[in-house]
Amino acid sequence: MASDLSVILPRVLIVSRRTVRKNKFVDFVGEYHLDLIVGYGAVPVIVPRVNGVHMLLESFEPIHGVLLCEGEDIDPSLYEDETSGLSPEEWEEIRGLHSSDTAVDKEKDTIELRLAKLCLERNIPYLGICRGSQVLNVACGGTLYQDIEKELSKKCPERPSVKHIDYDHYDGHRHVVKVVENTPLNHWFKDSLEDGRMEIMVNSYHHQGVKRLAQRFVPMAFAPDGLIEGFYDSDAYNPDEGKFIMGLQFHPERMRQHDSDKFDYPGCPFAYQEFVKAVVAYQKRLNSKTLVPKPLKLDQEMEKKRKVVMQSFSIARNIYTTGRGVPSWKESELEAGAEFLESNTALSLQQENRLKQMGATVRNGGSYIERLNLNAEKEKLAKNVMGKMTVEQLSDLLSFYHMLGQICSEVLERKLNGIVNDLGS
Repeated sequence: MASDLSVILPRVLIVSRRTVRKNKFVDFVGEYHLDLIVGYGAVPVIVPRVNGVHMLLESFEPIHGVLLCEGEDIDPSLYEDETSGLSPEEWEEIRGLHSSDTAVDKEKDTIELRLAKLCLERNIPYLGICRGSQVLNVACGGTLYQDIEKELSKKCPERPSVKHIDYDHYDGHRHVVKVVENTPLNHWFKDSLEDGRMEIMVNSYHHQGVKRLAQRFVPMAFAPDGLIEGFYDSDAYNPDEGKFIMGLQFHPERMRQHDSDKFDYPGCPFAYQEFVKAVVAYQKRLNSKTLVPKPLKLDQEMEKKRKVVMQSFSIARNIYTTGRGVPSWKESELEAGAEFLESNTALSLQQENRLKQMGATVRNGGSYIERLNLNAEKEKLAKNVMGKMTVEQLSDLLSFYHMLGQICSEVLERKLNGIVNDLGS
């Protein structure tokens, strides 16, 4: 029988991009991304860009990695801390030049920012390509140039101009970037860096880019105009241990020679290879924490006997709590419980203590009911308060408590490990 690969292999979430084809919405993901993810040993799980999906991300668990790639401009209200300084006439020109990108998709923004923040909270491996790198920077408090050509030329007129998108030579367009030493990008492309110049030619399909890099990130490459073309979290990078948080402004998966699948450089697929390596390691680490013994499954006959014995104990408990005698028609049902106890007379001290605790629980049933009623009142009050909250507020509250749960689990694990170590010493 064939293995279920969707269970065995780690899962990488990728959010689709929406476009219009023949007057219908079509969601898609670039095939090169999917080919590389599968080729290196993971399963791509496509999250459709559908209204409301950002509220259903738990349905895509388990999440072992997230790859975010192309898409429209990110809503400026999500990051803008100062005006871009662009005039209405300049904006009109930008929309005319980049009509396919300047139409903001707020649903995609919401889905992807939630996934990025989830990765940052849980240390889930994350690879951001092009827009995906911009999403990562914004999720961590960074900002973007709303149009590189207009803003960067004003900010740094002394720097050389770089063409970051060329619609006439779309896939063939390249510009130089300088790779930063002692970074993953330097390691991947080291065999292609000539005479210590630390430069490679990359493709470019964007009119926006990183303006202020979030504090947690380290740059890996710069264009001649000073634009950051790659960055990573140096404190969260160790693919062998399942750690990988990175953004690349260019598309290494599409850096291929004309009319060929051969890459421009041998290092081009390494980002995907190391990303999937981290995803695999993360899955193993996650599974080691969540493995629990499977519950004992009784056959049909044993399950029937169990129900008879439990019914007998239930009748006995009711007789004890009410103080009434045994109805004649229930005497036969009590026999099953009596026979079970007779066959298990050799009780350990732990079993005897447990039976005493069960008896105390029955005797204190009244106060227990009172506590249940009090909890029900608290629950009702909480529901009333939350019913007045917005969807965004509820989503943030859910994310906050999920983060607290993760922190509690990690602290508890460290404390328990400390107890075990103390006992062993």
